[in-house]
Amino acid sequence: MMARNSLIESEPTRDPLVLAESAMPFALATVPLLVLVGLLVLNFVLFDDATGGANQIALLLSASVAGLLARAFGFSFSDSIAGITHSIQAAIPAILILLVIGALSATWMLSGIVPAMIYYGLMILDPAYFLVASVVISAVVSLATGSSWSTIATVGVALIGIANVLDISAAMSAGAIISGAYFGDKISPLSDTTNLAAAMAGTPIFTHIRHMLWTTVPSIAITLLLFTFLSPEDTDATLYVDQASGLSQALAQKFVLTPWLFLVPLAVLLMVALKVNALVSLIVGTLLGGVFAFLFQPELVQEIALSQSTQNVSTGGGYLAQAYRTLMTTMGNGFSINSDNPALTDLIGSSGMAGMLNTVWLIIAAMCFGGVMEASGMLRVLTRPLIAAAKSEGGLIGATVGTCCFFNVTASDQYLAIVVPGRMFGQAYRERGLAPENLSRTLEDSATVTSVLVPWNTCGATQAAVLGVSVYAFAFYCFFNLISPLMTLLFAYTGFTIKRHRQ
Repeated sequence: MMARNSLIESEPTRDPLVLAESAMPFALATVPLLVLVGLLVLNFVLFDDATGGANQIALLLSASVAGLLARAFGFSFSDSIAGITHSIQAAIPAILILLVIGALSATWMLSGIVPAMIYYGLMILDPAYFLVASVVISAVVSLATGSSWSTIATVGVALIGIANVLDISAAMSAGAIISGAYFGDKISPLSDTTNLAAAMAGTPIFTHIRHMLWTTVPSIAITLLLFTFLSPEDTDATLYVDQASGLSQALAQKFVLTPWLFLVPLAVLLMVALKVNALVSLIVGTLLGGVFAFLFQPELVQEIALSQSTQNVSTGGGYLAQAYRTLMTTMGNGFSINSDNPALTDLIGSSGMAGMLNTVWLIIAAMCFGGVMEASGMLRVLTRPLIAAAKSEGGLIGATVGTCCFFNVTASDQYLAIVVPGRMFGQAYRERGLAPENLSRTLEDSATVTSVLVPWNTCGATQAAVLGVSVYAFAFYCFFNLISPLMTLLFAYTGFTIKRHRQ
């Protein structure tokens, strides 16, 4: 009996994952990916906003195809479900952060923190450096809101209007606006793509942002230099100031704007510097935003409380009761304001936690697809040729950049351009001893910023429609978006700032 047991224990273990990988042809492993790309392209053609549900369904259908193929190679559905569970579990911290960010953006809007950033940012406009100022203002607003889309749709539209009046190139202006907006979006802890890239690589959010600064700061510095060189020499300063001051006046009429409001973001930055947990920092920032709304914006709080009376929300009690109900409703479902200035109405508002649910849904659906693909070994089958060809660490990062750009062109969605390569290359980075922030930085430097350069990508199509400038016209002037992937390749092949796992 002892001998038999010893014999059994000495036999090599037959790992089903290894067996499946060795038996699965490369062409078959591509089927779920091809199904996904095909469905995403179809969604782009048939839907105005495919991220509202169609892309999530496409991911789930593609995950089902992957599950059926995995079943044919010896995996049970329980194995696939286990892979999905593990994948979603890894994304839970990012999901929680996204929900808190929804609440934080609402309280920072309501308290006047974000409006104050916009107000003081507009003051730096100078007609001699309109393009440079457009980059800086868009960057400040996008950093504060965490959204390149809302920045471009509001401040960006205003800046394009000023450019048209001053006879400054609309293509250059659009490039400057988009460069600044994507810079702010890329490094803002409020950005969904920033959190998504960090989650895909398994990087703590602030570790991800700090590591990105190495490539992002040189990219934006070069961008500012280029726009300084391109800035027009002769502009009508009086007309410029008149056009730019409209939004500032509307902000000042609606909010109490004071530098004291900046204490809240400074407190959050201090917690970040002290390496306080990201979720804790954001929750504290959200609560401080609520307190400052109560202290500095009592009239706006009462106005929103009155508007809620038409939505079956009780408005009884004194100001404290009204403020409490307004803050709770605002954090959950957001708020909007009424203003005679259309740009202000579009800019100042928030959808709260509810506004993050589509992104959360997308993440969960993507994790389902990635979980099945990873658990069945299909991702390894797909990435093996790329990884084999990438003989160096620079080659691996280069392959990641190329894959991200490929998905921006074929899948027409920046979220998928982050999610799929993030899942595909994660294991390869770990096997090479590379820290996860190398992967998350590469995803942001390539997937996030190049999406707007593709005319049929949701980002490119949206910004072209909002600004009234063709992608083919402004793409050449989106210097930050063009430089960022090149900068990450430069750092990759030189080995500069490439981090390794601590032993």
